[in-house]
Order: sequence, then C-alpha cells, then structure tokens
Amino acid sequence: MAGVRAIQKEKTRRALVDAAFNQLNAEKSFSSLSLREVAREANIAATSFYRHFKDMDELGLVMVDEAGMTLRQLMRQARKRIEKGGSVIAISVETFFEFINNSPNVFRLLLRESSGTSQAFRTAAAREIKHFADELAEYISNKHGYSQYIAYVQAEGMVTLVFTAGANALDMNPKEREQLKERLILQLRMLARGAAHPH
Repeated sequence: MAGVRAIQKEKTRRALVDAAFNQLNAEKSFSSLSLREVAREANIAATSFYRHFKDMDELGLVMVDEAGMTLRQLMRQARKRIEKGGSVIAISVETFFEFINNSPNVFRLLLRESSGTSQAFRTAAAREIKHFADELAEYISNKHGYSQYIAYVQAEGMVTLVFTAGANALDMNPKEREQLKERLILQLRMLARGAAHPH
C-alpha cells in the first residue's frame, strides 16, 4: 500500500511542477504565480500543496534544477548526434533552438531567475548554468586537448552568447530566428578559432 501512496504522491508532485511550468509565459514570471493557480491547474486542493512543497520557493527551486537538467540532457544528446558526423557548433545550436522552441517556459525560468530578485533562485540558476558550462568545457578540453582554463574560458563565452541569443529568440518570428541562428553559429566559430590561438 505504501508503494501506491508513494507513486501517487510523486504523480501529484509532478503535476504541480508541470502546472507551474504551464503557467509561465512571456508576461508571467515565476514570482507572479500564485499557489492557488498552480494547485487549480494541477487539480488539487490548495491546502494539499503543502504536503509536497514547503512553499512556492521550494517549488521554484525544484523547477530551476529541472530546467538545468533538461538542458544538459539535451546537449548530451546533441553530442551523440555529433558522433555521427556534422558540425559540432551547428548541431549544438540547432539542438538549443529546438529546446527554446519546444520548451520556451523552461528556458524562460532559467533565464529570468539567473537575474531575478530572489537570491536563492539566482544562486540555483547560476549553478545550473555553471554545470552546463563545466560539461561543455570538459568536452572542449577532451576534444582539442586544451588546458582546462582555456577550455573553460571558451565554454563560458559560448554559454553567454547562446543564452543571450536564446533570450532574443523568444520574441522573434521564425525568419528572424533563422537569421539569429546563422549569426550565432558564426560568432561561436569565431570564438572557437580564437581559443585555438589564445595569444
């Protein structure tokens, strides 16, 4: 019986996280979500919320962690696609733009909270973005034999460019996104060339 209850609890927790992501949009940030709205969308009583999360902040931190993990998993898949041949940068940018297209609210959360008003959220979002840069740095270092420092500097620059482009892409039409994607690929290639000759 306990097993069934645990599964049900996990399902409800999942429904709350999904409901909160669904409520986010261009006009609505996490800080403007209400517990009641999230509970209503998840089809649970507002009072039941507290069986799953201490408060909205705890829910938000779980969402930030999940957003970072989703992005890292996607980029790992991109690296698997690269093994079959093709440009590392082009495939990575393509994968990232697919993520923005398919999960704009997940990206919005990472983006907004990394410069938001809550210190806990800023720290969590910054940590997720740093994990992302660390993984990329390790990949660059292994692929090109660069020192860890040069690999990290390149990765950090790439992540900054990609996140800025992603933020701009959210409000663009498909044609503008395509043009932005081409410029981003060019910028990343310039950065990669610079990393090969840092001095």
